[in-house]
Amino acid sequence: MEYDDARSGSFAPLRDVPEDKFVILGLITTKKPALESLEVFAQRIAEAGRYIPMERLGLSPQCGFASSIIGNKISVEDQRKKLDLIVKTAQALWG
Repeated sequence: MEYDDARSGSFAPLRDVPEDKFVILGLITTKKPALESLEVFAQRIAEAGRYIPMERLGLSPQCGFASSIIGNKISVEDQRKKLDLIVKTAQALWG
């Protein structure tokens, strides 16, 4: 589910996810090269955790890094940094 900007709305719809489903939160934007912070992701994932248990949540980019015909203006190095941040966040929050 794409949750990388304010337009995405709240996590309230997660309360309707069946108990046998796992939700991947697309919190990392692939639209801009600016690197988000682990602290912000931890806060957002904690917010989502109010609606669905943490053990049923995951983290990913909001979409592919070339989500339009012309792609996004984000370098391979910036993409790598974002993917590294996903790993660091997952390790910090889920072990």
